[in-house]
Amino acid sequence: MTDNVKKLICLVQFMILAVLATPAVEAQLEIEIISGNPSALPIAIVPFEWRDPSPPPITGVDEIVSGDLYRSGLFDPMDVEDMAERPVDQEAIRFGTWRLLKVDYIVIGKVRQPDSGEGHELIYQLFDVHTQEQLLSRITTVGPGDLRFGAHRVADAIYEALTGVPGAFSTRIAYVTATGIGSGSRYELVVADADGYAPQSIVGSPEPLLSPAWSPDGRKLAYVSFEQGNSAIYMQDVATGSRELISSGTGINGAPAFSPDGTKMALTLSRTGNPEIHVRDMATGRTEQITQHWSIDTEPAWSPDGQYLYFTSDRGGRPQIYRVPSGGGNPERVTLEGDYNARASIAPDGRKIAVAQGRGNEYRIAVWDIETERFTVLTPGKLDESPSFAPNGSMILYATREGDRGVLSAVSADGNVRQRLILSEGDVREPAWSPVIR
Repeated sequence: MTDNVKKLICLVQFMILAVLATPAVEAQLEIEIISGNPSALPIAIVPFEWRDPSPPPITGVDEIVSGDLYRSGLFDPMDVEDMAERPVDQEAIRFGTWRLLKVDYIVIGKVRQPDSGEGHELIYQLFDVHTQEQLLSRITTVGPGDLRFGAHRVADAIYEALTGVPGAFSTRIAYVTATGIGSGSRYELVVADADGYAPQSIVGSPEPLLSPAWSPDGRKLAYVSFEQGNSAIYMQDVATGSRELISSGTGINGAPAFSPDGTKMALTLSRTGNPEIHVRDMATGRTEQITQHWSIDTEPAWSPDGQYLYFTSDRGGRPQIYRVPSGGGNPERVTLEGDYNARASIAPDGRKIAVAQGRGNEYRIAVWDIETERFTVLTPGKLDESPSFAPNGSMILYATREGDRGVLSAVSADGNVRQRLILSEGDVREPAWSPVIR
């Protein structure tokens, strides 16, 4: 076994130890705003009128939409108790009243049963209070049991109408939790809505689970499991639970990453002695080695256009981000500042890279601007890692430590808004933000 493989195994063992804790996997994540945007837009989401024959839900559509917009940090939704009026139709809106209440935008709507008799129709409108202009008027139809998803779609549309950027509320997050210590450990790969609702364990194991990665359509997750003793990469259907073994060869099998079109998967394999970046054709199963160096090459991430693979390598002496053409070629160093930069997540527009940046014994989330070749440090923690961009590039999900406990946090791409996602019990690591669910 080479020294580099030993080093990587030690690194994996360190990551495994960091995941241990005590826990309840199905516990719902609670999202707390740590710091917000002082210039957040005042908006009123008036309670939607319920015209559906089925009983109304405990949590209304307006509450879900308000919660989504509030957590973005860009909006300041008015409390329902402070609303002097609750209009349902445009004719009932008295814009002067809402201007006195210092509201810039108002959303009204209703929920009714579609003509098919199944599911729900969410009919809603967005108005500029000052100009009285209608900015948005839509009907969103969802199936039975998908009312929350429909509310997230409403929030997505409002977010895009007012910011020009697609919303990312109708997405999901994946993360790893652990229960117990030592021989009593239990690991779970969990999927939840982006607001922490409805967590679902899709796989459990007494051995560590690492590196979840979403397929571009949001239907599958690839991950690393040690259930057979050695590391192995699996791909699992989130809805059905069916799974496929992707790689379990001798040595390291790690860090899976789907290509943007889903036809390929990048992964780290040490079958040739050193950990190298490989690319697997998902249709044929054929694997091509992309890098070849005595160093550790790992943690591949695709550029949005699929032309490049970014990866972590210590070929310069310390871990830094490099990139190589996805079909193979000469790697070039990307990050030019700092002693330690690893675990790249590429922004959807391909212009920025989020990394875990180490300085001394502290690790924080930083963003490298490819054009200006400069870093912006976004988080204040001492052990922040595993950054994952939201599919609209507005937020970055990451793992951190609070005392002896692992939690998830999120920070806006400009660093102005920070959130903390907390389980009632237990330890959480290895977050991955899904694409938008269609």
